[in-house]
Amino acid sequence: MRDSSGEKTRRSFIWLGAGAAASLVAGCQPTINRRGYYAKPGALSSVTEGMAKSEVEAVMGSPSTTASVNLQGDSYYYISSTTSQRSFLTPREDSREIIAIRFNREDQVTSVAQYGLEDGRIINILDRKTPVAGQEFKILSELFRATGAGPSGSILQRKL
Repeated sequence: MRDSSGEKTRRSFIWLGAGAAASLVAGCQPTINRRGYYAKPGALSSVTEGMAKSEVEAVMGSPSTTASVNLQGDSYYYISSTTSQRSFLTPREDSREIIAIRFNREDQVTSVAQYGLEDGRIINILDRKTPVAGQEFKILSELFRATGAGPSGSILQRKL
């Protein structure tokens, strides 16, 4: 027995609807990005106080960044971050981990610290304001100055 054209159309709509639903569900899944340094399991626990810098590099690998503070010794920073993004929405940082290893002048480990996202604070590096030398004038003070009622006196006294 053959399917009628109405039943074929109905099946097509069912398959089309199922495909559309699957596409919507797949589009809602977050894209997870892991960036930076990811330590081997147990690597951090093997770093001990007094360990040489070369041993730390052998165990932990190359640091994300380094710093020297007041000539008291170097610091190694291992930084990792995990972000997630759903379709076209703004990415959200889910976790951040910073491992700070500080060395003395003899390149021996003095301390190991671990920081997370909750330990950080937001610093606005780019605030989109251009610093202007001198006084900042508002529109009303400019109007009063032009009429002579402002602090600069009469409009005739102003030099052009």
